[in-house]
Order: sequence, then C-alpha cells, then structure tokens
Amino acid sequence: MRRQLAIKAISLLWLGSILGAGCAFLTQVLIARELGPGAFGAFAAALATVSLVTPLASFGVGGFWLKVFGEEGWQAVRWLRGSLRFATYTTVLALALILIWAQFGPHDDVTRYLLVLLATYVLGQVGVELVSAKLQLEGRYAVLALWQFLPHLLRLLLVAVFMVAVLEVMTPNRVAYIYALISISVFLAAALVIWRMFQGRLALQGHGPRDLSASGVGRSFNMREVAKQTWPFGLAGVFHLVYFQSDVILLKYLDGDEAAGIYNVAFLIMTAVYMLPSVIFQKFLLPKIHRWASHDRTQFYQVYRSGNKIMLFVGVLAMLSIWLLAPWGVVLLFDHGYLGAVLPLTILALGAPIRFVATSVGSVLVTLEHMRAKVLYMGITAVINIGLNLWLIPLYGVAGAAVATVASEVVLLLLYFKGTKRVFNKSDVTL
Repeated sequence: MRRQLAIKAISLLWLGSILGAGCAFLTQVLIARELGPGAFGAFAAALATVSLVTPLASFGVGGFWLKVFGEEGWQAVRWLRGSLRFATYTTVLALALILIWAQFGPHDDVTRYLLVLLATYVLGQVGVELVSAKLQLEGRYAVLALWQFLPHLLRLLLVAVFMVAVLEVMTPNRVAYIYALISISVFLAAALVIWRMFQGRLALQGHGPRDLSASGVGRSFNMREVAKQTWPFGLAGVFHLVYFQSDVILLKYLDGDEAAGIYNVAFLIMTAVYMLPSVIFQKFLLPKIHRWASHDRTQFYQVYRSGNKIMLFVGVLAMLSIWLLAPWGVVLLFDHGYLGAVLPLTILALGAPIRFVATSVGSVLVTLEHMRAKVLYMGITAVINIGLNLWLIPLYGVAGAAVATVASEVVLLLLYFKGTKRVFNKSDVTL
C-alpha cells in the first residue's frame, strides 16, 4: 500500500511537472518563433538575470521549512514568525538589486525596461516556493502539482491569446507585461495561503497529530537566527543558477543577443529533461529524506544507493534520446533560424547522466549539518563555471558555453561524492 501511494504521488507530481514544463516550453517556443533570435535573446537574458537574483528573495526559507519540520515536527512552528519576516525583507532586497542593476548596468534601454517589468517575476517565484513547501509538508501532492502547473498554463494562454486575438506585433516588452501580470496574481494568491498557515492552518504529515500543549513550546526565533539557518539554502539556489543559467547572460554581453537566443533554445530543452530527477528528489522525496536522515538511517541509505543506480540508467537514456532527436526536433519546434542550437544541445546532452546522478547524490547533502558542505561545493562549481565561460565564450561562442556547463556538472558530481563520505557511517553502509 505504501509503495502504491508513493507511485501515485510521484505520478501526480510527474504529470503536473510535465504539464507545467510543457506549457513553459510551448510558451518559449511561441515567443522564440514570434520574436526571432535577437529579440528573443534580449528577453531570455533579462529573464535569466532576474532568475539569478530570485533565490535571494526569501533566501532559502522554503527549503529550511522542509528541513526544520522534518527534524522537529510540530515544534518547528516556532520558526514561522521569524522566517516570514525574513522572507519579506529579503524579497524587498532582491527587488531593489534588480532595479539598481536595471538603472546602472551596461545595457541598452530595451534591456533596462525588460528588467524593470520582469522584476515582478521574483514575487511570483517567492509565492510558488513558500506555498510549495507548505504543500510538501502536508503531503498534498495533487494540489502541489496543480499549484506549480497553473502559472505556466496561464502564461501560455495569455501569450497565445495575444498572438491570435490582438492584432499587434509581439515584442519583448509585451511578453514581459504578460509575465508581470501572472507573477503578481500568483503572489497575491500565495500571500493568502501563507497567512492562513501562519494562523495555524497546517496539516503536517508524518509527525502524528498536533499536541497543542507541546508544539511550539519555547521562544520564537528572530530574523537573525532564521538567517543563520536559511543562508545555505539561499546560496544553494544562487549557485545552482550561476553554473546552469548564467551562460545565457554572459553570452548576451560577450557575444550578443542572437547568441543568447540560440543558446537559450538548447537550455530550455535541457531544463525540460532535468524535470524528472527534480520531481523525484526535490518535490516528492525531500521531506521524507529529511525525516529518514534523523529517524530511519536504514531507509535513508537504501534510497541513496538505489537512487544513484536508477538515475544513471535514466540519464543515459535521456542523453541518447537527445542525440537522436535534436537535429530535426529543434527545427520542427522552433524554426531554421535556431538551427545553431543543435550543436550546444548535443554538447549539453553529455551532462544528462551526470546531472541525474548528481541530483540523487546531492539530495542527501541537504540533511542535518551537511547543507553547508553542499553550498561550498556549489560555490566552487559556480566560480569554475564563470571562469570557463569567460574563457570559452569569446573563443567558441555557444559551443564554449555548453562545454563550460558540462565541465561544471562533472566537477559538482565529484565534489558531491566526496561529501557523501561524511554523511554515511559504517553502520549505514554495511546494511
């Protein structure tokens, strides 16, 4: 029965993620075909820039909730007040950073205006993150799948309606207006859900019924104490985007908008591929991994060992599928103007087995006191990635950016394996 429930939950999350990623992908396809490589590159680089700053907003509060509730159960409600205040302040800071960069950064008026409009994307992502963490804690996977799917669906519908019903040419600014509208709407809906959570509307799963006489006993934690706990999760999000998505930004400034648009097509396809390990380890298993790390070491190690083997097999299949489909798939989905994306996509496919295994290995490093080590490994990888991009992009363009990404994935996986040696003790590995 437990296995059937797990399969059902994963299937719901997988279906929701497929639909969400499919809508996001189709949205980008429509935008890319309508704008052309140059204008699409300007929009993609602006969105990537905002996305790079987004983890600073809330700065890991969602991930911290999964960890602290997994370890403390109902006692963790004492962290809510401080963490919500912390999320508010960090979100304001992230918005301020984007607006400052928009005003003083080395870009043209089009990019400046795009950055201002897309700054609202931060609000939507904060809302998605915090409500997703709440739903994961409650084990409400069907609602979680729907919650994460809806923003992508709404963006797709608005873009499609604009293109079909509005007799005006699609421009990057108009696309940015659509993104802003959806982001603000998602943020308002999320604010209502989180407010109700703060008022006690939380059905925590896996820790029994709430003992009102014991849960939350002790003082509440202030923002400074919250920051000491959340910073590894916040930095992890930043470093992940640096070594996976900063290529698009650097290509814009080092090789032009068209190169950024070409590469972003390959990036979008790989993002869709990497959805599978993300669903399994970050949406379904993560709350359970935190719980097993503290209370069931046998299950903790078995999931780690099996996950690595399964992810390697599936990752190799993904790589071979991309190599087989890329030459005609890119032209079919986009158009001949994006044919140059086939080369970087072929190179990026080499990273599929590496990323799949790294997602499994890295999942055990978010538990207990090991998150700081994971952040260090991701920071090292991010620095290496930027250095490689600055070296390879001027020489090889989009192909150089793809090589830099794959090399970074290899470095990160090796560091993760090194880190897991400290996670499991002899009693774990001899099970």
